[in-house]
Amino acid sequence: MKKSILVSGITIADAIEESFVGDILVEDGKISRVAKKMDAQADIHIDATGKNWTAFPGFIDIHTHGAAGHDAMDATSAALNGLASALPKEGTTSFLATTMTQSDNAISAALQNIREFTSQEGQAEMLGVHLEGPFISDKRAGAQPIEHIAEASYPLFRKWQKLSGNQIRLVTLAPETKNGMVFIKRLADDGVIASIGHSDATLEEVQTAVRSGASHVTHLYNQMSPFHHRNPGVVGGALMEDGLTVEVIADFIHSHPTSVKLAFREKGAERLILITDAMRAKGLPPGVYDLGGQDVQVTKKDARLADGTLAGSILTMETAVRNVQSITGCSLNELVAMTSANAAKEFALANKGKLKAGADADVAILDDSFNVQMTICRGTIAYTKEWLS
Repeated sequence: MKKSILVSGITIADAIEESFVGDILVEDGKISRVAKKMDAQADIHIDATGKNWTAFPGFIDIHTHGAAGHDAMDATSAALNGLASALPKEGTTSFLATTMTQSDNAISAALQNIREFTSQEGQAEMLGVHLEGPFISDKRAGAQPIEHIAEASYPLFRKWQKLSGNQIRLVTLAPETKNGMVFIKRLADDGVIASIGHSDATLEEVQTAVRSGASHVTHLYNQMSPFHHRNPGVVGGALMEDGLTVEVIADFIHSHPTSVKLAFREKGAERLILITDAMRAKGLPPGVYDLGGQDVQVTKKDARLADGTLAGSILTMETAVRNVQSITGCSLNELVAMTSANAAKEFALANKGKLKAGADADVAILDDSFNVQMTICRGTIAYTKEWLS
């Protein structure tokens, strides 16, 4: 049986209701009670009184390739264990293992490996797969290897879905490519989210994709047709189509701070999801690291191919939170929406994205500068800042 945890005197944040200072009781991996004050005993008591700490629902990163030297495409249990173990340090308690454009054999191996993986106590929970590519545009490939780009194929997708144990939840594709619109319709019929990304589509093609069932946009601004006043492109469509939820990499490298602020202003917190799009070098020293067989030069601030193309990020979710709040002045409610509640709603995760009785005990505790102090994953303390240990 898991140890019970009482967190007292902490600001409790929610996507809808006003935040308040109160207590959270965790028992058997679930939140059993939340109140302004409770008389309760627990195996572990975390007293946050006077610390200006806030309890957020654990962050959900729906677009992350790797961290701490590991990548989902490594197709090993060690890689997924390493990734799941590293994420709580940044407040992330669940994630979608994200693949990339590679050969059929490489993607198949990664998906079979994912099927056999189950997150353990003290790890972030793997919720499924984000299939990024290979059904994308060669005009907007970015760091996705062009030689492995393929035409949208529903039979191939179904093969991969079976190999994954039906865990593919999100597919990034270019709708304007051959079979793209039909493929979106098939995905929507299957209950899989179709995301517009690595796409050179026109505004009109984006609108057709939405009518076909697309509801998501992968890393807004990056590797998509840009906004022009006579051709608004994917960027214009993403900002203007109310039915599209957009991802943003808020490292201020992939997108200028003003561009992030624009996305927040146009989409609102309810249609924006913060992601990292992180690669294996996150959390490691600068150097040269592999991404899909390509050398990536990683500095203290970014990751790039030899030609200067951005190759994922080394962003953490806590930094994304800090960055977005610094330029938008958004509320705690809006931060909860963008870091967990929106993803929970989009992927029908009824027990995620909230700190309510009966919800999974996924909690990220941050100080008033948005630094993670402690992370609880499904009722187990998965990370504690060193000075608290």
